[in-house]
Amino acid sequence: MFTGEGGLTRGLVTLPCTIHTTRATFIPAPGPEVTVSPEWKGKARRAAELAVRAVTPPDAGPWGGHLELTGDVPLCRGFGSSTSDVLAAIWAVKDAFVSPLPPQEVARLAVRAETASDSLMFEESTVLFAQREGAVIEDFGYRMPPVRVLGFGSRPEGGGRGVDTLAFAPASYGQEEIDLFARLRDMLREAIQMKDVALLGSVATASTEINQRHLPIPGLDRIRDIARTSGALGVQAAHSGDIAGLLFDRDDPDVEARAALAQRLLQEIGIDEQWNYTTGD
Repeated sequence: MFTGEGGLTRGLVTLPCTIHTTRATFIPAPGPEVTVSPEWKGKARRAAELAVRAVTPPDAGPWGGHLELTGDVPLCRGFGSSTSDVLAAIWAVKDAFVSPLPPQEVARLAVRAETASDSLMFEESTVLFAQREGAVIEDFGYRMPPVRVLGFGSRPEGGGRGVDTLAFAPASYGQEEIDLFARLRDMLREAIQMKDVALLGSVATASTEINQRHLPIPGLDRIRDIARTSGALGVQAAHSGDIAGLLFDRDDPDVEARAALAQRLLQEIGIDEQWNYTTGD
């Protein structure tokens, strides 16, 4: 919860993940109907409809088409599956009509299509993003510094069922938490501008601890012990999902050994669902 131009607003910072993808193809056709395959991808279809209206002039007559989606992003986990579908759909329409769409407009279309969106449309910098308004609260000016991420399913007993983001009631933050978010925003700005991965890890851990009061991760104390033992920079958590991650310095010469140690220690406490990737360039 952050102070924006219109007062307090909810916001998030998306941690880029490179291990899953969504691909979309859009074939325009005369007429107002947009169809999608698979048929159940209603948010993506809605996004394509909105994008077609945005890129075609009013006097061009009705246009629709067919949207084809493929991908491997897990659903309801915190990987941004809906946003991946929606953005792929919007970008496919933009490319099909050879029409420019700035990230700010893409963000507005994405929120209209899916109610709440991640900020993956801003590819050149890290932003604090009002996920339900489709507006940038603050542009930090640079991409997130590269970090090695050891991700894992944070609720082993949940069997990977995930969290329904839209059905999940947004957290009600107290003033103390709102004040802390403001300090974390300042810290994150410094971490990104100075490429300080240790400070970035501290911000992620503090954010995770706030989230613990609203969507608890079982055994977080033990996970934090593993972070300290393995030399991780911090702990990151999806605020409306069931995944988390340990962050490591990509450029640490011992990063492979540290991540391997953390993997073993997580397995010892029953966390077997794990994945590795590196953010950034």
